[in-house]
Amino acid sequence: MTATTSAQTASSLAWARRRHSVARFWRSYRTHRAGLFGLGALALIALVALAAPLLVGSDVQSVTDAPGSALEPPSGEFPLGTDQFGRSLLGLLIWGARISLTVGLMAAALSVAIGTLVGIVAGHFGGWLSTVVMRITDWFLVMPTLVLAIVLATVMSRSVWTVILAIGVTSWPTTARLVRAQTLAVESRPYIERATALGGGHGHIMTRHVLPNVMPLVLAQTTLGISNAILTEATLAFLGLGDPDVVSWGGMLQDAREAGAVSSGHWWYLAPPGIAIAIVALAFTLCGRAVESVLNPKLGVSAR
Repeated sequence: MTATTSAQTASSLAWARRRHSVARFWRSYRTHRAGLFGLGALALIALVALAAPLLVGSDVQSVTDAPGSALEPPSGEFPLGTDQFGRSLLGLLIWGARISLTVGLMAAALSVAIGTLVGIVAGHFGGWLSTVVMRITDWFLVMPTLVLAIVLATVMSRSVWTVILAIGVTSWPTTARLVRAQTLAVESRPYIERATALGGGHGHIMTRHVLPNVMPLVLAQTTLGISNAILTEATLAFLGLGDPDVVSWGGMLQDAREAGAVSSGHWWYLAPPGIAIAIVALAFTLCGRAVESVLNPKLGVSAR
């Protein structure tokens, strides 16, 4: 009974510390006006994307049942005009937010997961393994990420998952180097030596001691990586390497280019997806910078 009570007390204390850390993080985050602006913009865009089936319906993507004429300018019926098939650009923009945000989030998560794993392993084990792993990381780092993503997207089948994989496996080196440096700093602390002396294995040290201490860095890197992933997805779709069966902001730009919107002056076809991409990328960047400022120990805010 005593052991059970002690375990419950320890669990309650752990949850109390977590709640205190979250509250302290939010108090610090609220002081960054740019970060609050980015968070509010992302919340609004995410809400609109989730409600897309209710706001515009899935039939907005249909080419055969398009409600308007081709390339109509903005009007009361179509606030952002129509595309080359007569579909509402506002509806396509709302529906395309689902794919663009999904690809950005999942590709950034994959990239950060790979980089975190590589960085912790290289920093923890050291020696020849670290040398080999970091040389591979350097090779990926000096290669243009977009070029590697284009190659992967070209040789694989055209789908959303291919785009996510192409972005994720080519943009992890920066995270790996940052996490490795943080891992080396963490493992130089006395409590790591004590944990090792008490019989803690490699898995225990990496998961229970190193990973929690590098998570603030990983979180900040994730928010910054999402904007890059969205821009890369838009670029791949603009080059015709995205999934042709789904609507995304990059795909809308590709359709506008094929329809000759640039040369014919149909600005309403180009502007909405381009502005949407810029706003989302800026919002994620502002959030990432704010998170980085809050979690950076050098700025006087604890990362725990």
